[in-house]
Amino acid sequence: MTQPVEINFTEVALDKLADHQGRVALIMTDASKLPGKLPRVIRDAATRALASKAGRALKPGQALELAFPAGMAADALILVMLPNSATQAEARRAGAALGAKLGTGHTLVLAGSHKQAGQIAFGLALRGYDFSVYKTKPATPDAAPAQAEGLIPEQQAGQDDAVLGDAQATEAPDSADAPIGDKARVTVMVKDPEALAKSAQDAAAVAEGVFFTRDLVNEPANVLTTTDFADRLLAMQEIGLDVEVLDEDQLAKLGMRALLAVGQGSESPSKVVVMRWNGGGDEAPLALVGKGVVFDTGGISIKPGAGMEEMTMDMGGAGVVAGTMRALALRRAKANVVGLVGLVENMPDGRAYRPGDILKSMKGDTIEVVNTDAEGRLVLADVLWYAQETYRPRAMIDLATLTGAVIIALGHDNAGVFSNDDMLAGQILSAAKSEGEGAWRLPLGAAYDGLINCRLADMKNSGGRAAGSITAAQFLQRFVKEGQPWAHIDIAGVALPPGGTDLAPKGASGWGVMTLDRLVRDGFEDA
Repeated sequence: MTQPVEINFTEVALDKLADHQGRVALIMTDASKLPGKLPRVIRDAATRALASKAGRALKPGQALELAFPAGMAADALILVMLPNSATQAEARRAGAALGAKLGTGHTLVLAGSHKQAGQIAFGLALRGYDFSVYKTKPATPDAAPAQAEGLIPEQQAGQDDAVLGDAQATEAPDSADAPIGDKARVTVMVKDPEALAKSAQDAAAVAEGVFFTRDLVNEPANVLTTTDFADRLLAMQEIGLDVEVLDEDQLAKLGMRALLAVGQGSESPSKVVVMRWNGGGDEAPLALVGKGVVFDTGGISIKPGAGMEEMTMDMGGAGVVAGTMRALALRRAKANVVGLVGLVENMPDGRAYRPGDILKSMKGDTIEVVNTDAEGRLVLADVLWYAQETYRPRAMIDLATLTGAVIIALGHDNAGVFSNDDMLAGQILSAAKSEGEGAWRLPLGAAYDGLINCRLADMKNSGGRAAGSITAAQFLQRFVKEGQPWAHIDIAGVALPPGGTDLAPKGASGWGVMTLDRLVRDGFEDA
């Protein structure tokens, strides 16, 4: 998997800045006051940069880059504005401004005694992600080199990389085999490096979980088959997770006919993978359930060809569950959590399920298929029921790239949250807000539930275009037992947004790993 950039913490040594070969970044709390006792060449270069138009416009969380500063061995001097009063989000954006320009080589960051140094490092790690495993040639610049003045203002968070960053992003696709001098690495100079390094361990675990999710969502479907996905999850036994893979014969014996129907047109066998982290006491676990459709053609109700290549991301919910479980195991969370993912591929074939078919779920309820492209809810229905029957969870949350309708409602800035429990919904929204991941609660209700009633079976698998994300949630709620706290999070708009975000380049965002980790930390972890 893609590994976060190596970040080390060390004591402040100002005499090393001028001779550092690579990139040097200064975290500044005040535009009119540079860090004390800086080498003169650095002070002169920074003063000149800050006096420029771009320097005067610098806002908290933004960076200004001076290429090949005179008198320094560095390739670039980067000035990052971050007042002492900066918020966590601003600090992460400041780090992301550096992470977006890492390129290769060694970046030295002077953070001193800044109280948000840990968040700066976390933002840097998250934005430094680069999924280039399938590129056989190094990146090339798309524009002219920097102007004579040498000042390159950092673009707004979420936009494409600036010219210098692109020009330097020349790491070979197989970076594990690259010489150490060609690998991106970061050293952060702080007042108390040992304390910060210790506190940053949990953040490093979360960053690795986010990267794991992004890798899974970015992978093409000819690589990330249901079998490959399951194998990657099995490999997490090495970090302490208990992992079990249920094959088609076992799923048939359990009665998961809804899930199996979705995958019966594919050559890839359907599977359910269960990951358990038992870090708490004897209490019932939190259950996380993910939709893992590794590719979704729509089946017989086939999707339009335009944009279908992005349906490799339809396993995004399973990716978030897997990344969260990885983060919890790596940081040794003091909680009991079980992650369950249903892995299928929805393909048109002579054996594929059809509109008009009637399926019997593991619960025993019957479902008329009116649209084979409403497949994710069929997968989740059986896995949700299995989670409750097997683990009796204290709370249950499912995540899925479930509906295009949620994008119409909320765009790409917020996931849709549905819940039968106000307390659980509040915990999720609070965790998402704390981590800067957008989430918004949408309603459930009897009127919406009536839209999926059916003449021939207990329910149909689609209520039509009106309130499409809500009727999908109502369908799932029919497979939640009375009294079971449950939430459904529709991440269709946030899993693979059309552009980059504050903390991620264009591509898979990894949305949800930080939120779920915070939820566990604040609401389910033993003191």
